[in-house]
Amino acid sequence: MNAFIEGRRCNFVSGVTDDYMRKMLQATKRYTLVILHRTSKRSEPGADKIVWEHGRRNFELRRDGFLCIVGPVVQDGTDVTGVCVFSTDLRQTRRIMNGDPAVKAGIFSYEAHVIEGFPGDALAS
Repeated sequence: MNAFIEGRRCNFVSGVTDDYMRKMLQATKRYTLVILHRTSKRSEPGADKIVWEHGRRNFELRRDGFLCIVGPVVQDGTDVTGVCVFSTDLRQTRRIMNGDPAVKAGIFSYEAHVIEGFPGDALAS
């Protein structure tokens, strides 16, 4: 899709047809989006060690196909510290997150949301 600015309007030139969109929308799959929040316990002594193990667990979850995307948030003045997309349903994702060492230690809290996406989508290289 190409976008160009004309005056104050943004016009889009697209070769994407309605039929293509309908076909693609039928191919979506449900995922779970997790937004990770840091708590005041993040600055306590020993927290770095627990967060390191949280990271190790994320690598295991990626390896095992449960964690599709993991993205630490660059410090932006909020308490959001990461976002993740899981291939698991909401219940299983909550079970996974409740077993996370940093969540169990109260260093991180999280919210989880069911989203839809296109299987095979990837981050841009």
